[in-house]
Amino acid sequence: MSDYNPISCNLYDRLEEIATRKSQCIFTYLNEENEFAEIRGKIVDLFAADGADWCKFSDAKIIRLDRLEDFECDYL
Repeated sequence: MSDYNPISCNLYDRLEEIATRKSQCIFTYLNEENEFAEIRGKIVDLFAADGADWCKFSDAKIIRLDRLEDFECDYL
C-alpha cells in the first residue's frame, strides 16, 4: 500500500491505551469517498497488514489508521 502515511508513535500509543482501557469513544475518519464519517464504539484490535496499520472496532468496522482524523473518549 504505497499511499499509506504512517501515524506518529504517540498517537499509536494513545490508541493502544484506549484499547486497553476498553474506552467507549467517538472516532472521526475519512471514508472511502473521502468524506468524514463517525464510529461510536471501542477499539478491539490494532494490527499491521498490507504495509499499513489498521484498527478494528467493536462493530467489526476496520479502518486504516492514517484515515483517522479525531477521537473523543469517555475518559479523556
